[in-house]
Amino acid sequence: MKEAILKIKDLKKYYGKDESQVKALDGISFDIYKGEMLVLLGNSGCGKSTLLNIIGGMDSPTSGQVLFSDTDITHFKDRELTNFRKEKIGFIFQFYNLLPDLTALENVRLSIPGKDKEHKAEKTLELVGLGKDRYNHYPSQMSGGEQQRVSIARALVKEADIILCDEPTGALDDKTGRTILQLLQDIVREKGQTMVIVTHTTQIAEMADRVITLKNGQIVKERINEHPLNASDIEW
Repeated sequence: MKEAILKIKDLKKYYGKDESQVKALDGISFDIYKGEMLVLLGNSGCGKSTLLNIIGGMDSPTSGQVLFSDTDITHFKDRELTNFRKEKIGFIFQFYNLLPDLTALENVRLSIPGKDKEHKAEKTLELVGLGKDRYNHYPSQMSGGEQQRVSIARALVKEADIILCDEPTGALDDKTGRTILQLLQDIVREKGQTMVIVTHTTQIAEMADRVITLKNGQIVKERINEHPLNASDIEW
């Protein structure tokens, strides 16, 4: 049996009132399973980024539930949400969101709780393909692909329950994008990491274990890929 790590129930997010009301999410329900790569697919404005932000505790819904270990995070206070994001969620963004005045090593080290930060940061950077020659480089001294690897390392080093990726290849060229997607897929397959990727690119969905398609704030299709493609074989 698949283990549901997070459950979304009748999630709604409305902006405005009356005739000007926008229904960014309009009754979304699904589960996220441990160890799966899930793609949320849809065009701009379909509600996928709003959904990702609510799952990650960065936004609150108008109504509905987000159950993590049977605890509804939509009822959390600000400090509880901060701790939830810090301890349970890893984020990978389209534009990396690295701190420009910190080196690669420092950006990753900043996300590590507890002790032995230096060793953990170095080990994780090596895992994503960045060696010692890049440890002390600042974001401005790295390529887009290298910066995204640092972003991935920062998400991984937390040992988060779920990694949320918002258009992780949107700022990269095709070749670099495929390399990053292969890295993400390898992390899911080899480490059993749970990962949710938001994208508007239909080809990327072919690498996922499961695909949920959104339109106008609603789920219009859900399918399982019995034989996901290797990310390195995807073209768009």
